[in-house]
Amino acid sequence: MESTKGRSSTRSRETKRDHHPTPTQKDAYARLLSQHQSTKFQSYLEQFAQPSLLIHDGEAGPQRTTACSPGDKNWKKRGPYYTECADSCDTSRLRQNEKEKCMEKSSRQEQSPAGRKLNHENLRDVMSGLDGIIDLDEGSHQGSKQKCEYLNQKGSMRRPNTDEDITLGSKCKSQQSPDNDANTRKDQSKKKTKKKNISKANAENKMDQAPLSSENDGVCEASIATPIKNQKPQGSNMWCSNEKAKKNRGGRCSKKRLFEEYMNMQDVSSGLKRGELFQGSLRINPKKFQEAFVPSPDGTADIFLDGVVARNRALNGDVIVVQILPPEQWKVLKSEADVEGLNASQSVPGPTALKLKTAEASPSPDVIVEAQDCGDEDSLVQGVHNISLQGKAPETPKKGDQNTISRTSTERALQRTGKVVYIVEQKHSRAASGFIKFLPDKNFAMFAPVDHRVPRVNVPLEDCPADFASRPGDYANTLFVCRIMHWPADSNFAEGRLVKSLGQAGEIEPETEGILMEYDVDFSEFSDDVLACLPQVLPWTIPHEEISRRRDLRNECIFTIDPATARDLDDALSCKQLPDGNFEVGVHIADVGYFVEEGNALDFIASRRATSVYLVQKVVPMLPRLLCEELCSLNPLIDRLTFSVVWKLSPEGKILSEWFGRSVIRSCVKLSYDHAQSMIDAPDKLFTAEELPPCSPEHPIDEIHQAVLNLHSIARRLRSQRFEGGALRLDQMKLAFTLDRESGMPQGCYIYQYRDSNKLVEEFMLLANMATAHQLYRTFPGLALLRRHPPPQTKMIDDLQEFCDQMGLNIDFSSAGALHSSLHETLGNDQYTSPRKEVLTNMCSRPMQMAVYFCTGVLEDETLFRHYALNVPLYTHFTSPIRRYADVIVHRLLAASIETGPRLGLTGEEVQKQATHCNDKKTSSKRVQELSSELFFSVFVKESGPLESEAMVMGMLDQSFDVLVLRYGVQKRIYCNSLEGLESYNYRKVGKRPEMTLVWAAEDPEVGSTRQELSVFTLVEVQLKADKAPMKYSAVLKRPEKAP
Repeated sequence: MESTKGRSSTRSRETKRDHHPTPTQKDAYARLLSQHQSTKFQSYLEQFAQPSLLIHDGEAGPQRTTACSPGDKNWKKRGPYYTECADSCDTSRLRQNEKEKCMEKSSRQEQSPAGRKLNHENLRDVMSGLDGIIDLDEGSHQGSKQKCEYLNQKGSMRRPNTDEDITLGSKCKSQQSPDNDANTRKDQSKKKTKKKNISKANAENKMDQAPLSSENDGVCEASIATPIKNQKPQGSNMWCSNEKAKKNRGGRCSKKRLFEEYMNMQDVSSGLKRGELFQGSLRINPKKFQEAFVPSPDGTADIFLDGVVARNRALNGDVIVVQILPPEQWKVLKSEADVEGLNASQSVPGPTALKLKTAEASPSPDVIVEAQDCGDEDSLVQGVHNISLQGKAPETPKKGDQNTISRTSTERALQRTGKVVYIVEQKHSRAASGFIKFLPDKNFAMFAPVDHRVPRVNVPLEDCPADFASRPGDYANTLFVCRIMHWPADSNFAEGRLVKSLGQAGEIEPETEGILMEYDVDFSEFSDDVLACLPQVLPWTIPHEEISRRRDLRNECIFTIDPATARDLDDALSCKQLPDGNFEVGVHIADVGYFVEEGNALDFIASRRATSVYLVQKVVPMLPRLLCEELCSLNPLIDRLTFSVVWKLSPEGKILSEWFGRSVIRSCVKLSYDHAQSMIDAPDKLFTAEELPPCSPEHPIDEIHQAVLNLHSIARRLRSQRFEGGALRLDQMKLAFTLDRESGMPQGCYIYQYRDSNKLVEEFMLLANMATAHQLYRTFPGLALLRRHPPPQTKMIDDLQEFCDQMGLNIDFSSAGALHSSLHETLGNDQYTSPRKEVLTNMCSRPMQMAVYFCTGVLEDETLFRHYALNVPLYTHFTSPIRRYADVIVHRLLAASIETGPRLGLTGEEVQKQATHCNDKKTSSKRVQELSSELFFSVFVKESGPLESEAMVMGMLDQSFDVLVLRYGVQKRIYCNSLEGLESYNYRKVGKRPEMTLVWAAEDPEVGSTRQELSVFTLVEVQLKADKAPMKYSAVLKRPEKAP
């Protein structure tokens, strides 16, 4: 009997519902058991059983509920709400209890434990759905029975009004009467019925409206806990006393586990061997953080991870193991046959049989039709036209059904989905920049990261500024760095510590420091132990005995060609004509290995940093500046130690002989790319000393000029041979800046031009790298550190090929060489050829995989060594040891191969481990460089904007489109619903070709509205404007002029 003390409005509402007749529990469960195989019932189960997305703004959404014990020490509180967790519960035993109760209630008879096990297989599907619908536990305690429910309604939760409501089991009967048992089952049936009536659309809308990745924190449903007959309580994991509850934050009930436990290593290893599990790097879509992907081992469509729960606390870049979900939970993609005549902004609701042409459609988010600005970090939704639906896999249509598609088409329209079951390596730094928010009556603050792919984090108040609690508004625009320390399995929020206060958001230096810390770039000063490894007596000179062991090239005409601002000059070139008409060409690389001895403190810190990081305004060096800018840098007119490759080449670029060795050089001049380009552009000009940097008197300017021309001539032939042999180059626009010398602020920006002088240097660096790769593999076939480039993803290439065919573009994707040729032959010859090529290059870059370092000993198949873009069997990095640690290892291997240095002190496994680390750091470095450029451009827009430019449409979604801003080379997305004066817009697809019609409201009623037709490659006028948020800017489509 219910206690009358402290009745709440919750009980009143329950009493009113009890007046309505309810079918007996036996009939209800009988219906469930008879219908659980039907599509409709599976849809109903899936609707409530699947975990809701972690929404990014913390609004609570629907959550699976479970019963909790009144005194459990794991009851926790989120603000005014009470939530459940199952950290200390035995999940398998709880599920056993649920099945047993289901059997008991369906028969309304007492059953023995043996009897309850009879139909577990039949009940499995039902219970998997009921986990998220109903969970009713019954428990006993001394005193009278007390009943309490926390209903999940409209994403919120009713808070109990009395202390008795909180202490669920304080007054319970030790034995429950049959009448009470029947009433309990009746209440359970009513709750099930009520939840069944909730529309799926409302549930999805509720989730879509809540920002930030939070997973329905603070929602639970609790009811009276009475043990099942003939079964003992589950011990402290399920039950705890009121005393313990009071000690644990006021007696909150245990929270339900939101994330699954990770598999153990043995099960993971077995699953990978059997092909039941798959390993890969996690990619989270930065524009839709609910979507994540893992590459498929067979190169087909990626495995889709739907929502934060499926990611199981893994962050972007982590190496994870995923388990494929059952086919009925796979993602449905519209096939081209089905979308013909159907607006692509519509999706098929629910798990229907894909009757696309007759189904009533409901709006969905932007449909991925073509290009998204993803770069290396973005996660495209398979291919350039895959369309994501919010449904499940359909049943196989029956033969002869004209409204359904064939089985083959259905299978093609599915994308496998999975869930994370293990994190192999946390590649993400677990650090993020963002803002802190004050939470009243809490001993912690909320950290909200700028990157929405990172969860919100609870941080202790003691980490916050001293006056934060009293003056939180003072820190609303202050940027902090937080590091995640732990992410509990029962919480939407991670736990972490504030690392540093960076300063005001929107300022270049605080933002830059935040980027560096977030991507785990070590920009600290080098320690005394590291600096002690450097020469202590300065100025340093090369010992005579060292010169005697090397080839002396100090009298040769050797020079460097680098950017004008470069300080770390790690490569030089030489070229002299021989009496027989051939040329002796040398590539001379700084001998960093002489100073960085294997195994010392300097070597260790270089191996950890792995690469220099180039920002717009500065460089974070891999090595101390004394090495980077002085002792190793091939500065002019100074003796320097080098590692050289010298060839005898014919004028046509044929290699006649080759020599590797350690050498000593003296560069005669430091040329910039501009200087070299001016020499190439004016082959007959006599340059004066004033037009060039200081030159060595031993080598006249004419000799240097002629050497540059000879190198250019040979490089052109080498380049022509490479591309005729099937090489591919995908150039993309790169933004460069001019900075104010005093303030460091951007004064201007321009598209960096890749000219013949750049190509000259590139060709000989490639030649040296390829020659070194062959030398290493010949000598150390199981230890060589090489660089391979896998071919592009087959599925994405096939989709892109189909799209280009529909666009009328004759692009051949059969090989790297064929793609290169067709990109240069099919885009016309006018002023917009370059933009069209840039747009198409961006599309072609997306299926491409990253080139990676590897140790030859870990790959048995030599065909996997190939470099797809260069179309060569072996390749490595040898030419930049000042800024790449992989090159340092290559130098050591090369020295050992020619017996001028000791054998490498690493095993094949250790080389592979270092190669993987170099891959990670190179990826991070590239992303940091991109973010630095975006940061400076946003400052430039804010200081100098609005900026106007022509733009070319790159791709379309159903409610937005991407453009390439031609003047600045940046890519931006324009959202139709944000355009002022736009009356309507209509997206459609003609085959695979996306098109959109914009209708602008009439400025003059007599003239009428203006229509604007858009498709890929359409030219438009845009304006770039700074947003109110720091470091953000938007592209606004300008209204087209009315045709006369």
